[in-house]
Order: sequence, then C-alpha cells, then structure tokens
Amino acid sequence: MDSQADQDIAIVGGGPAGLAAAEVLGQAGHAVTVYDQMPSVGRKLLIAGRGGLNLTHSEPLPAFLARYHPDGSLAEAIRAFPPEALRAWCEGLGEPTFVGSSGRVFPRSFKASPLLRAWLARLGRHGVAVRTRHRLTELPEGGLAFSTPDGPLTVRPRAVLLALGGASWPRLGSDGAWVPLLEQAGVPVSGLRPANAGFAVAWSELFRERFAGAPLKRVALSAGGATVRGEALITRDGIEGGAVYALSRSLREAIGAESEARLVLDLRPDLAQSDIALRLGAGRGGQSTATRLRKAAGLSPVAAGLLREAARGPLPQGAPELAALIKAAPLRLHAVQPIARAISSAGGVAASGLDDRFMLRARPGTFVAGEMLDWEAPTGGYLLQGAFASGRAAAAGMLAWLEAS
Repeated sequence: MDSQADQDIAIVGGGPAGLAAAEVLGQAGHAVTVYDQMPSVGRKLLIAGRGGLNLTHSEPLPAFLARYHPDGSLAEAIRAFPPEALRAWCEGLGEPTFVGSSGRVFPRSFKASPLLRAWLARLGRHGVAVRTRHRLTELPEGGLAFSTPDGPLTVRPRAVLLALGGASWPRLGSDGAWVPLLEQAGVPVSGLRPANAGFAVAWSELFRERFAGAPLKRVALSAGGATVRGEALITRDGIEGGAVYALSRSLREAIGAESEARLVLDLRPDLAQSDIALRLGAGRGGQSTATRLRKAAGLSPVAAGLLREAARGPLPQGAPELAALIKAAPLRLHAVQPIARAISSAGGVAASGLDDRFMLRARPGTFVAGEMLDWEAPTGGYLLQGAFASGRAAAAGMLAWLEAS
C-alpha cells in the first residue's frame, strides 16, 4: 500500500460539517486536506438548495435548542455558533439572508451553488486542499487508509476530523459505511435509523391509484402528544412531508415498541368541530356525501378520500359524527420508510464515546462532527445549523488539543 508523508490535519467528509471545520482550522494557519469519496464536495448542500436553501431558523434560542434530541444535543456548539452567526457568515460570503414567513432563514438567492462556490474559494485562499474520489477503507493506528483512482493510499496526519454524514443519502456519499470501522476501533455507536422520514400506510388500491403524489394542504397532524400544522404528501405506499417529519421520532419509536403508530389528522384545523357540524347539517338536503364534504366542509378531493381511508368503512351520515371524523381522522402507520429515503438519520457516535472537545476517547487525536454524531432534529434549518455548529466546535476542540499536545 502506498504511503504519504506525515500531514498536519486530515478531514474526511466534504459536507457542511467538514468544510466548516476546515475553514476554522485553515484560518488558524494549519495545513488542512479534505478527503471525500464523491467526485465533488458539498453535494448534500446542493441537494438541500434545490427547493431553496433553508440555512437555519429565526426562533428564540431556547426554543431552537429544544428541537434537538437527545435533550441538550449540540447545545454548547450551537450557543458558540448560533443562527445569527451562521447568517453573518453567509452574508460575509456575499449571500445576504432573509427570514421567511415561517421563520425559516434562506439566502436571498434561494440557491446553494453561489454560496458553495464562494465558500470553496475562501477555503482555497486559506490553503485548504481538497482530494475527491478518496473513500475511507480503514482506520489503522495513527493513520487513515483510502481507496483512490490511483490505488490505495495511507496518510498519517497529526489530527483527524471525521464528518462522513449519516446513512440517509447513500447516492451522495452518506452511506453509513463508517460504522463498522469505528466499532472495530472500540467507539460506541448508536444504530443509524431514519429521521425526518415518511411512513407506510396500507392504502386501498383505489385511493393509491387516484391520489399518490397529491398534497394535503393546511392540515394538522398529531402523535405522541404533539400537534403540528403544515402540509403532507400522499405517496403510493404511505405519507410523508414536513408535518410528518416533525413527528417522525415519536412515530418511529411507537412503531419500534408496538409495531404500528397512530397518526391523527385534523383536515380543517381552521374550523371548530361544532362549526363543521353546523355546515354539514345545513348543507345536507339531497346532496351526496361527496358534495357535502366538498361544499359544506371544504375538503379537497384528496382530503375527502383520506377521510374514507381513515373510516375503514362507510362514512358516518350524521353531521356531528362526520365532523368529529374530519377533526380527528386516524391513520395506522405500520412501518417507517427505509433510511435511504429519509431526509436525515438518527443515531451515530454516542456521547459517551466523546470528550467535551468532540474527540474520540478510544482514539485520541480523532474528532467527529455533523450527522455522524448521535443527534436528530426536524427539518426547518435545524439540520444544517447542527452540521455547521458541530463542525466548528470540533475544529475548536482540535485546536485546543493540538495546543496542549
């Protein structure tokens, strides 16, 4: 196996966490090399920007930190690099930000590519080298082994930062292949699980054929004692979307404990049940149930169809009973979608395996950041904020360790 001379710092993983760490370390004067198995870095960031790059969220910090699980996950890292700092960093790269109506924060360009180009240019000015098509294959003592287009390569840096992501985007490089490597090194790893994922529902064939791909707008979803307003999307084999993702942890845990979960949908959260009952009663006459649901209750075709799926039989004809079902339509979820279809993943390197500098206790000089760590958060800017903040915090921990070494 070919060997490369001793290096200063190696970062494995060219996503937001790895690049954020590279920036801090490069600014501090260290020679940094970023290794990534894909043909280019920042691919998940670019995918995140397809619908408008949601960088972070503007809600007050206590509420913001409460979005992370387990409780306290990344709290110190985010306090050190809070949403305001991320916005300032973005603007420093020539990409001003704005707060949307939902409180989410976006670049004004709404795109990730200009931000990534400016960021990589800055890293280049700091002397950060990028090596693509380098896949980590082993963690030999005191080094890193890669497979590369030119054959195997071993490097022996002074310090290492691992930022290899979770397992929710295997086609972009986040495939979880690092788990056995760290477990063999004695690092405790909590199993990777889908987060911000969709769920399987046993739709009738008629509903599936008619409504797969249809959005459910302006609904409220409840599970595990929490209620979320937003939108969802009907898929051929289940339901997904922002409101579902916000409840995915409790739904996933319920399925793990009881083999199914109960998701309750309020199809008209803007109306009280009594008001819906009055409208249904007044509009009854000789109208069909479908017409009453559309005209009196104001349900879209997909919402009316879902109501029938939830009833698991004929719909109640009485206005009070029908109104009650509209306000609390139950769905049985029998499986979480595979991790490769999830937005993010839960699990990762356990907190017990790290010191307060994000360094592995089992491997001094090796630090971990980003989605490799055991934390999860909903969509809405929390995922990127966690990646940026943990990358910078791990870099700061590395600088402290190097200084003391």
